Amino acid sequence: MASAVPLDCPPATAPGACISATDPDWSRETRRRFAWQPSGAVLAAIRDYQRHHGRKGLHVAAARFAVFRHRLWSTIAGCDIPVNSHLGGGLLMPHPNGIVIHPDCIIGPNCLIFQQVTIGAGDDGVPTLGGHVDVGAGARIIGAITIGDHARIGANAVVVHDVPAGATAVGIPARIIRRSPI
Repeated sequence: MASAVPLDCPPATAPGACISATDPDWSRETRRRFAWQPSGAVLAAIRDYQRHHGRKGLHVAAARFAVFRHRLWSTIAGCDIPVNSHLGGGLLMPHPNGIVIHPDCIIGPNCLIFQQVTIGAGDDGVPTLGGHVDVGAGARIIGAITIGDHARIGANAVVVHDVPAGATAVGIPARIIRRSPI
């Protein structure tokens, strides 16, 4: 019988307890009908824009409407996430207020980003987040750095150096406090 645990999970992980760093779980972005979910509305507008952008016919009108919805929901949610962002599937933003993401940043699948997070450019470039990265409230990730799969960034951390896969980084400037075998 095949195990339900993704291949990139640590050994001895219970089925359903591990989130994949490679396969997006699109159900994490599903919006409930008539529920107040500003972050889900922002993500839906971004996904719609990316689906219709660059196509012809009625897709042009659909892309423009997606931009309108994006501007509306970004204002309501209080976040700055451009419509041309490179966002992996399954992104969760429980409290989108104050989230700022540079349009050239790459965010892997199944990431979790809390409020007041900045993922932005430094003098040398922009960050890349791997799959299933959890970013705590108020964290700053700046410059051409790579955050590995299954990493955790603590609240209010200022990350200016690479974080290996499975590691936990905290502090100002962030330092690695724990490495877990992946």
